[in-house]
Amino acid sequence: MAIRTVIACGGTGGHLFPGIAVAEALRARGGESLMLISEKQIDTLATKGYEDFLFETLPATGMPSLLSPKMVPFSWRFLRTLSRCHKIVAEFEADAVLGMGGFTSLAPLMSGRRHGTKTFIHESNAFPGKANRIAARRADCVLLGLSVCRRYFPGKDAEVVGTPLREIMRQKHDHADALAHFRLEEGRKTLLVMGGSQGARGINRAVTGAMKQISEMGMQVIHLTGSADVKEISSVYSSASVPHYVSEFCHEMHFAYAASDLAIARSGASSLAELAAFALPTILVPYPHATDDHQTLNAQVYTENHAAIMLKEKDLEPRSIGRLFEELTQDSGAMLAEMSTAMDALAVRNAAENICKSIEMRCRE
Repeated sequence: MAIRTVIACGGTGGHLFPGIAVAEALRARGGESLMLISEKQIDTLATKGYEDFLFETLPATGMPSLLSPKMVPFSWRFLRTLSRCHKIVAEFEADAVLGMGGFTSLAPLMSGRRHGTKTFIHESNAFPGKANRIAARRADCVLLGLSVCRRYFPGKDAEVVGTPLREIMRQKHDHADALAHFRLEEGRKTLLVMGGSQGARGINRAVTGAMKQISEMGMQVIHLTGSADVKEISSVYSSASVPHYVSEFCHEMHFAYAASDLAIARSGASSLAELAAFALPTILVPYPHATDDHQTLNAQVYTENHAAIMLKEKDLEPRSIGRLFEELTQDSGAMLAEMSTAMDALAVRNAAENICKSIEMRCRE
């Protein structure tokens, strides 16, 4: 059965890339998809290279508090978005609507219900976001990235499927080829620094503040800075003569993971799924302002399984980071090897196919 699915996945890379992964898997199974994204710059940037897929942009925004004066313009914008979704779902003749979370999901799911299509949400995090908690009331099925999240959807048809990975993230990539892509050297430990799609100034400053230790250890660095800090950080590495690749964003994350021996990153669910797929030991620094502190809850799943080490941002300072780099890379990297094995055990590489099977099964009912 060829399924036609509207996938609402805009707003952040953590929603968009898993949405693209599901679209890839649906296509491989003979289905078709239309992805709904936001007007944010990150969506425009992240969809480059996927021109053979269908995308539509929605004017959706995040919901303010009920007592906020911003509720009036939000309500007007939401009604415009809802009207647009009604037209999209009808014209695409969708069999299913899948919301990947965030503010772009609610209106498409409401439209799906109105048109009698099967409706699904996917929640990657250990604790569900506000949009998904609301959207779950209108969803026929809740698809979960982590089993610990099931408790928040009592009475719902819920299935643990993992967080979907794009096809390129599930392939094997040669370590030497990946290093060459970034013009880095073999024989050095490679550190990957990533703060999410917007960058993370706290991580950026802590790592660059530890440049003396990084240099003394002979490490090299792939540093994804976000747009605000790229020039300043490039100059720090150049001044310290540390081999590096610095960019505000990376379209070739598969090479970045394959080239690296250790990562320091936020603990968004999509990033964690990718890090696990590459069995990459990671120092996790949860975003301190994440709603309901869900990034800390995500990180705990990995730290409890000895796949990662968590540092709170308030404890993030150059000296502690430098010491941690030294501890992890001593003894011929034995600790890194143990963490890598634990990361690999947490990987769910077939999550996109799991989602497709769930959608197909319920659309046949």
